[in-house]
Amino acid sequence: MQSQISFGEAIHLSLEKDPRYHPAAYELVRDALHHACSKFRDGADDKHVSGQELLEGFREHVIREYGPMSSTILDEWGLTCGLDVGHIVYNLIDVGYFGRNEGDSLADFEGGYTFATAFSEPFLPTSQRPKDTSPSL
Repeated sequence: MQSQISFGEAIHLSLEKDPRYHPAAYELVRDALHHACSKFRDGADDKHVSGQELLEGFREHVIREYGPMSSTILDEWGLTCGLDVGHIVYNLIDVGYFGRNEGDSLADFEGGYTFATAFSEPFLPTSQRPKDTSPSL
């Protein structure tokens, strides 16, 4: 969907309706969406990704961009769970910046990983990481 408003205007309108999130959180979600589209839909005509695919792209993008500071930055910007990412996406849909497919729902962003673990565990010393309990092959 080609938006009729600029991204800056979309953020402004979204913040007027829902001031919970820092403006930079909107940029982060937009950039993570681009990452998820590249990862999951590279070369496809339809660039739509699911809520869970976006969350996976979000996790990878945040860790790559902010490293050990990821948890601190996300907390500062009001992002504590996948549903927060979904709220930003739906705020941008509501102001007409993003489109959506039939069947998309805010509930698509529930579940998945726990932010506290996903954005801190990769940076713990190996000795402090949970042991892998999956069976050996």
